[in-house]
Amino acid sequence: MKNQFATFCFALGTLLAPVAALAADGDTDRSHPMVYVDDAAITAKVKAGLADEQLSSLANIHVDTDANGAVTLSGTARNQAEIDKAVALARKTEGVTSVKNDIRISNED
Repeated sequence: MKNQFATFCFALGTLLAPVAALAADGDTDRSHPMVYVDDAAITAKVKAGLADEQLSSLANIHVDTDANGAVTLSGTARNQAEIDKAVALARKTEGVTSVKNDIRISNED
């Protein structure tokens, strides 16, 4: 039960993060406000997909999307298999045009 609640809270937080980021966005070089909303939606979809995988180290992966739908993944994972899973999930997400992988394997357990 605790695991389901924690997963729900993580997914909810992930989905609400773009709203908070939009409110605090100081980036004025965007050509149109809807471009930012589209980027945030792609980021939220990728983060939600990572949360659905329920691997604890995937929470240490950061997702950033640019105006062209290019996703950059950064942070740490426990092993190469988890990195590969995160990259594959990002690639199959609707709206993603490319994926740059900057995830490193963590030496910490």
